[in-house]
Amino acid sequence: MSQLVDRALRLWIEPLPEGDDAIAAFRTVYTDPLDVNGESTALQVVVDRARMLKRALEGTAHHIKERFEAPGRQAFAFRITGHHVGPLQTPLGEIAATGRDVTLDGMDIFVVDEEAERVTGDWAIADFLDLLMQASAVELATRSTT
Repeated sequence: MSQLVDRALRLWIEPLPEGDDAIAAFRTVYTDPLDVNGESTALQVVVDRARMLKRALEGTAHHIKERFEAPGRQAFAFRITGHHVGPLQTPLGEIAATGRDVTLDGMDIFVVDEEAERVTGDWAIADFLDLLMQASAVELATRSTT
């Protein structure tokens, strides 16, 4: 079952086929719709997010830092690295290409239908604040002590 995470990550790293073939590829790993952080999400939205990430980051690599499996669950901490060459959508808005190498750390908990070997839900969190700081899109304010 641990190959499910590897199959999912390949979808986010390797080039996606055009048109409906991309969603067909995602359906081999994920259900449609997919429960994302408690919200029913059309798989096309997930495919669009993967496409956006591929356009935004060139030379993308995923590194799994930790992995844990339990019945019906697979959790993993990861790091995505890449060269920021295109618009990147973040929770604080879109960041124009910076030309910088960036890193995004995150964690996912997959809810898994073990019989079908597909992800039915994903609880996901990513450290976009650090990525925004790397891209110089935000700066931390320093507080004066005087």
